[in-house]
Amino acid sequence: MLDLRRLRLLRELDARGTVHGAARALGYTPSAISQQLAVLEREAGAKLLERTGRNVRLTDAGQVLVRHAATLLDGMEAAEAEVAALTAGHPAGVVRVAAFQSAFLRIVAPAVAAVAASHPGIRIEVTEAEVEEAIPALRLRQLDALVGDEYAGQPRPIHDDLTREPLVREQVRLVLPETHPPAATERVRMAQLSGARWAACQPGTGHREMQIRACRELGGFEPDLRYASDDFLILVEMVRTTGACALLPDLVLGYGVPGVAVRSLAEGDLTREVFLLTRATRTPAVEVVAAALRTAV
Repeated sequence: MLDLRRLRLLRELDARGTVHGAARALGYTPSAISQQLAVLEREAGAKLLERTGRNVRLTDAGQVLVRHAATLLDGMEAAEAEVAALTAGHPAGVVRVAAFQSAFLRIVAPAVAAVAASHPGIRIEVTEAEVEEAIPALRLRQLDALVGDEYAGQPRPIHDDLTREPLVREQVRLVLPETHPPAATERVRMAQLSGARWAACQPGTGHREMQIRACRELGGFEPDLRYASDDFLILVEMVRTTGACALLPDLVLGYGVPGVAVRSLAEGDLTREVFLLTRATRTPAVEVVAAALRTAV
């Protein structure tokens, strides 16, 4: 009889690529992972791993088990949720959600409050995380839902085992100091800002790539990126205090930003879609949280 917990270890190893990576993700020691996988090999009656230098890779039998592990873990998750709902009389259980900062503040927090009032048997655990780091955790069942973003022209990878649902499409605006000469007009041409300092998210994020692309394609210049933070409120403060410029979505600017000017681009609109990502099979508790997120939007 195969043990589901050990199947999860095998799936984690496949996703992370190394025993040490799987151990870090699950909070085990590498030796404990190796011992449990050795037990799984005995249970399966087949060799599941083979060494390639200092690393290991899955054999054909190991890949078969990983493929079926997702189905088995989905079934176990659904069974646990159904039993919890029967015991409580309504949807119940833990739902783990990740969201980027502005969605956390404007969408997720109100949804958590609404679910707490309407479904006290559902415990929502929320963490701030960017899409790039949260998707692997969602696929490995360390998360149940992810609120992510996608800038126009920069499509995210498509995962067949995940379900994506759009929540809202918003405008991206130019944020610049009130005293900056182009701020005198309602629509600003990007070329006017070729000598400006810029504030953006960290390298490797969709926001930074969007800003670089807009400067190159619309303004014809390479941006002087001096300030980097994944906290949009910090970026706004850098605009206000240092004279930098930034491209920021409406979800951030809805708080009001004294001391800066918010303008549209003369070249046309930039947009961002905020979406909900879950595994293909949703428990009743996840469905309740999804509905609350849509209402919060």
